[in-house]
Amino acid sequence: MAAEAKAQTELQDFKSLFSLDGKVVVVTGGSRGLGLHAASGFLQAGCSKVYITSRKAAACDSACAALNALPNKRPGAQAISVPADSAKVADVEALVKEVMETTDHVDILFANAGATWGEKFDTHPDGAFAKVMDLNVKSVFNTIRLFAALLQKNATMEDPSRVIVTASIAGLGVGSLGENATFGYSASKAAAIHLTRNLAVELGPRHILCNSIAPGFFPSKMASGLMSLHGGEAEMAKQNPNGRLGRPEDIAGAVVYLASRASSHVNGACITLDGGALWGKGRL
Repeated sequence: MAAEAKAQTELQDFKSLFSLDGKVVVVTGGSRGLGLHAASGFLQAGCSKVYITSRKAAACDSACAALNALPNKRPGAQAISVPADSAKVADVEALVKEVMETTDHVDILFANAGATWGEKFDTHPDGAFAKVMDLNVKSVFNTIRLFAALLQKNATMEDPSRVIVTASIAGLGVGSLGENATFGYSASKAAAIHLTRNLAVELGPRHILCNSIAPGFFPSKMASGLMSLHGGEAEMAKQNPNGRLGRPEDIAGAVVYLASRASSHVNGACITLDGGALWGKGRL
């Protein structure tokens, strides 16, 4: 019995369970907000290369400068600016080619680029709905599809590559309604969650694990307008069962877990990061 208990408590190399030592990661929508929080976590967990991409080159450059100034990175680790518009297939194809100039593989793809649009039901424009669905769903699929070969390059059953998709609690519950209704955003995030489940089954045999995260409200440029309509950050924090809004380390901790050996048997899951807000109110 003692020998059996010892075997069950001696976990395999526990010290490295959450390490991302030497991993290569691509972060779309990585120049600010949740993407930048995640990129910081990836670098500080040991990644050797973190490619930051978004539409604006200046924003990518600024983000990489801040990331490269972090004091506790792996020796030689670097954030690399690769601007691209994830909504355009040609840009994603160019992104893949540019990434391939400095690496022959990718271990982690954080598909985070996204957009929202608020408008009441009767006047909601067709173009707005299409724009949100294209960026939040179709571009996520195309980005994963185009990076699949690089993700598969070094992937094994014991050390699978990872795809992490940013969804939202709006895809699990009811999003904002009324004057600033987010019909397209809510539908797109529900679709992103289910797309990720389908890709988990499709890519699992290729040793690529696919999971999503569903954040609630985090102070960010994209969320600021909607948060102000709900009374502002302080009021929303008081209404949250956890008593606060999301913090950078909440995102960083979740994505590092999903990218590390600690989650090597997690596939097709969606982790909610909202302090219980979805269940506390029954709606957003």
